[in-house]
Amino acid sequence: MSPPRVLVIVPAHDEEASLPGTLAELRRATPPPGLPFTLDVLVVDDGSRDATAEVARGCGVPVLRHPVNLGVGGALQTGFRYAVERGYDAGVQLDADGQHDPAYLAALLEPVLAGACDLSIGSRFVARSDYRAPLARRFGMLVFSGVVRLALRQRITDTTSGFRAYNRAVMTVCQFDFPRDFPDAPLLIALSRRGFRMREVAVEMRERRAGQSFYTLGKSLYYPYKNLLASLMAWLQRPA
Repeated sequence: MSPPRVLVIVPAHDEEASLPGTLAELRRATPPPGLPFTLDVLVVDDGSRDATAEVARGCGVPVLRHPVNLGVGGALQTGFRYAVERGYDAGVQLDADGQHDPAYLAALLEPVLAGACDLSIGSRFVARSDYRAPLARRFGMLVFSGVVRLALRQRITDTTSGFRAYNRAVMTVCQFDFPRDFPDAPLLIALSRRGFRMREVAVEMRERRAGQSFYTLGKSLYYPYKNLLASLMAWLQRPA
């Protein structure tokens, strides 16, 4: 039997400075002997105004490019459709900015490839970590962890983590139905209500290498209201 095929989906918006290091680390990522899989990488350039697409192609990585910025969810949806159409068994969401360490890919993929869950979430908080988010963001994390716990009756400590692994069934659903702005707590609630299983895996995260965070002042103020409303709607909505 051939090993599972895994696609790492890297959403990128104006990340020309960070991408070379991130893609170099992914090239060095190799599966452990007990967990064989083949690993491919796709960059989804989400309407960048810099040379993000050119940098990715220069590193030998295929690129799908949006003419306008759709948001993280829109970029992931494009990646999921690509993965499903090409028969990948699992997909990994990994940020372009260097915060996610590819050394944890195997740990993140293991429960998904073993069939123990449908979605695994790289968490900064299930084990001791040096990661310290800004105070306002920590408060938001606590609020949304509480909302998810009420909705799922399952404790998820890091609902905002963008380091996740998805099996093919989840990607098949998400290629058509996915929150475009903030695919965090609302997505977890929606997937749980469809019967998908999830678990957290301990990872370490780092500061971004370069560029500007997606969470600008305006988006940081907008995020909690939009995310809370979307979470409540996902909780109340009847699964399709």
